[in-house]
Amino acid sequence: MQAQVRSDALLEMRAIQKEFHGVAALRHVELTVRHGEIHAVIGENGAGKSTLMKVLSGVYPHPEYDGEIWFDGRLQRFSGIRDSEALGIVIIHQELALIPQLSIAENLFLGHEQARHGVIDWDRTHQRAVDLLRQVGLDESPHTLIADIGVGKQQLVEIAKALAKDVRLLILDEPTASLNEDDSAALLALLKRLRAQGVSCVLISHKLNEIAEVADTITVLRDGATITTLDCQHAPPAEAAIVQAMVGREMQDRYPKRQPNPGEVLFELKDWWVEHPLHVGREAVKGVNLNVRRGEIVGIAGLMGAGRTELAMSVFGRSWGRRIRGSAWMNGRQVDVSTVRRAIRAGLAYVTEDRKGLGLVLQDSIARNTSLSRLEGVSHHGVVDDAAEFRVASDFRQRLATRCAGVHQSVGNLSGGNQQKVVLAKWLFTDPELLILDEPTRGIDVGAKFEIYSLIASLAAQGRAILMISSELPELLGLCDRLYLMNEGTFVGEMPVAGATQETVMHALLRTH
Repeated sequence: MQAQVRSDALLEMRAIQKEFHGVAALRHVELTVRHGEIHAVIGENGAGKSTLMKVLSGVYPHPEYDGEIWFDGRLQRFSGIRDSEALGIVIIHQELALIPQLSIAENLFLGHEQARHGVIDWDRTHQRAVDLLRQVGLDESPHTLIADIGVGKQQLVEIAKALAKDVRLLILDEPTASLNEDDSAALLALLKRLRAQGVSCVLISHKLNEIAEVADTITVLRDGATITTLDCQHAPPAEAAIVQAMVGREMQDRYPKRQPNPGEVLFELKDWWVEHPLHVGREAVKGVNLNVRRGEIVGIAGLMGAGRTELAMSVFGRSWGRRIRGSAWMNGRQVDVSTVRRAIRAGLAYVTEDRKGLGLVLQDSIARNTSLSRLEGVSHHGVVDDAAEFRVASDFRQRLATRCAGVHQSVGNLSGGNQQKVVLAKWLFTDPELLILDEPTRGIDVGAKFEIYSLIASLAAQGRAILMISSELPELLGLCDRLYLMNEGTFVGEMPVAGATQETVMHALLRTH
């Protein structure tokens, strides 16, 4: 006897359960997606969102899970991704599945090439590519290499790739995590257009403001279970109610309460210039002067492309740029930061914005990642002492409340928030006086963000100096004591956070722009 299916439902996932090595990742999860709606799935890191989507898309095939998947009124048991894609279910992962050295057109039809009698029809390929790019609003030649376009445009290529597969249900995992505001707005506008065309979307995101803008329905997961489903068609639910459902407690404050007590000037940059590594004569950082005091959290606000990351990386061992001029001072004395090793010895540490690509060795253990920045601290006569490494990693695990099975666990299996704690542990092991944080909460849920904020506040209270880069103005205003405003490679203003608002900061940036 066929189970009853809702008439307006395109997808129903019923009592989905999934375990990893005896640990439940999903516990009787329920999810219903209607025809032509944008359905947001939200929850803390480790709540089970990505696992659920991998079950749906066939990454975890039947019978590796328990429960039922009904699509378009029929029970489905996918044995792989090809089965789900054949029905029009397409998933776009946070790490985009594009080949940088191939053209846009080649990427669009990779795996299902436009061929006749076994030979690729390039005329048809490029014509279809032009049509698909027009649908997603991307004004690029299909011959352009993926490596030559930005992340925002690459996201649009991924969606065009889904349209090439006659998508009916589009799953997007953190699609705007690495995008600037303009690219994010363009992507959300495209999702609305697809909805108008009858395409259903499942949107996984930590950005509650974006969810409120586009979602028709919100399902909240916590600890692998469905907590609630909220209807947003008439009015979006209160953000406080969403946060409480996500974290299981009411969060009165998004940022820890602090009593700033800055000391003397610890770190200074004087007349810092950096030339672009590829474009001779193009100055990416122009005559920057800054200072950070002990116990102070200083933020750098700016539009995308302002040069904030380039500045930070150039200071930390000249990791970016060429023909770098100017001087760095620590405790009133000029210091040598010309290599990463020398920058570390001078008391600097840099937490990269790209924790997966540059901050961690994902296939390695928590213990090994923690010790990487200071191997001499766990070595004897050039040989790593595994017991010492274990003790150091275990200590940081306890101090930072890193949730894991043990310090021998692979970092790649941790949630984003816990991965970020491992990156922080790695650099705290060097005992830095100045900690440079570049987008420290990117791709992290609201509960884990508060933990990171509390850690940053604690480090400042210990007398360390914090220099923080963030694209989220509320984050800078909620955590910092003072802001530098950066535009087109130079500082165009400085202001205390007390009394500042998002409007005054943006007004200053746009005026100087």
